[in-house]
Amino acid sequence: MSTPPLTGTLCTRATIAADLRALGVEPGETLLVHSSLSSLGWVCGGRVAVVQALLDALGPEGTLVVPTHTGNNSDPEQWGNPPVPEEWWPAIRESTPAYDPLTTPSGGIGVIPEAVRTWPGALRSAHPQTSFAAVGPAAAALTAGHAQDCRLGERSPLARLEKAGARVLLLGAGFDSCTAFHLAEYRIEAPEADEGRAVMTPLGRRWEVVRETSISSDRFDELGADYERDRPVIRGRVGAAQVRLFPVAEAVAYAQRWLPVHRPPEV
Repeated sequence: MSTPPLTGTLCTRATIAADLRALGVEPGETLLVHSSLSSLGWVCGGRVAVVQALLDALGPEGTLVVPTHTGNNSDPEQWGNPPVPEEWWPAIRESTPAYDPLTTPSGGIGVIPEAVRTWPGALRSAHPQTSFAAVGPAAAALTAGHAQDCRLGERSPLARLEKAGARVLLLGAGFDSCTAFHLAEYRIEAPEADEGRAVMTPLGRRWEVVRETSISSDRFDELGADYERDRPVIRGRVGAAQVRLFPVAEAVAYAQRWLPVHRPPEV
């Protein structure tokens, strides 16, 4: 019995780059990309072709940035998808490998960021849970100095992206993936929580606990719907994927007004 031929949208490096340019991606700009490979259709060359197309659209003067988060480097007591038995917690805290920007794989954010992380010339920020990787002339400036106690706040690449006039590209991803909204959480009244993770120090690997602003993507889909209702968001398609393009700074400012009203901190 033969396998039926594939149907749907065929994407190549050239067609993806052309769609990005038609959408409004500009040579020389800085782009923070959240992505879903499967949303594009059948991509000849897979994740590598998508990264090549993004770099083609940005040109040699543009910079590509992606989240390369490592959520598994966290306290197992907080895990819920799936949870692990309580008796395992001490062993996990003792054995989780320390974060290494060069070797620790990203997780839970799709396969395209992992391709960027390992791209020739890519640089990655130092936070053990919420790092970003970048390729391009601005990569060093954007990824340097990511504070260990500031996941997505003023001393993270998000604030540098905002200052640099970067834009967000949701490439088949929803607003619930938009990390830029998290920067607003650091600028409003927000609770704090202890966060555990494995880190490397001059004396070797250790498990550390730091006090951090609590962050959550809860209701980001509603926030995004209101944002694109009220503000100009470029919408279109790349391959079969629905795509949105908008400035980091505008998204953060809108979220900073929206969150205290629609998602006030718990008392």
